[in-house]
Amino acid sequence: MMQTLSLIGIGTGNPDHLTVEAQKALATADLILIPRKGPDKADLADLRWQIVQAALGPSAPVVEFDLPRRDPDLPYLIAVDRWHDAIAAVWARTMAAAPQARRVALLIWGDPSLYDSSLRIAARLDPVPQLRVVPGITALQVLTAAHGIAINTLGGAFTVTTGRRLAQDGWPEGVESLAVMLDQGGAFQVLDGAAYDIWWGAYLGMQNQLLCAGRLGDVAADILAMRQSARAAHGWIMDIYLLRPALRAPVGAAE
Repeated sequence: MMQTLSLIGIGTGNPDHLTVEAQKALATADLILIPRKGPDKADLADLRWQIVQAALGPSAPVVEFDLPRRDPDLPYLIAVDRWHDAIAAVWARTMAAAPQARRVALLIWGDPSLYDSSLRIAARLDPVPQLRVVPGITALQVLTAAHGIAINTLGGAFTVTTGRRLAQDGWPEGVESLAVMLDQGGAFQVLDGAAYDIWWGAYLGMQNQLLCAGRLGDVAADILAMRQSARAAHGWIMDIYLLRPALRAPVGAAE
């Protein structure tokens, strides 16, 4: 029988963000895969363990695997393509080593459909397993909740992009609200600090959550310093931010 692979969105690291659907999917899994990303990111695997154990207890059927690293010396798209091939090969070996496990689950940070490549990687498996996608709370939702703001202006649209695209292309024409993910650090520095407001967050939903908001030019240095300090302390950082053309008064200023 063909294995079923469930890609389960688990939110941003807070066990309380696990949906009832996700809990049920984990409870019916014969095998739960947790990636290890190296010693500098060991607590990411630990957080996944904590989420599984909070839902299922210590006897959960968990298997860890080492996640391949992307080659930083290759052009970005080529490096990602080869990296995805390598990850798919690891998934295939890990699943093949447990042929009795008909229902396999992979815990996906945030949601499998928003700036996550799990679906594309799963499509490279041969044979492609039956796929099930369980949506999760995204970092974007946790960011706006933490700051108590709406992601869009009244009747307005918003755009989600990456730090790489912002750094290369600048502010997209016609955009009112811009959410930026996967920033390697400070892509917002290409913008005029006096012309935009920013709402930034890191480790969203976790105990060590960091938040900062204000006129970009006033808080950019603070964000960069907080980011550098947190990365040094934890070995990794996940952050996201929302940008808008500046209001008449800086964000958080007294009326």
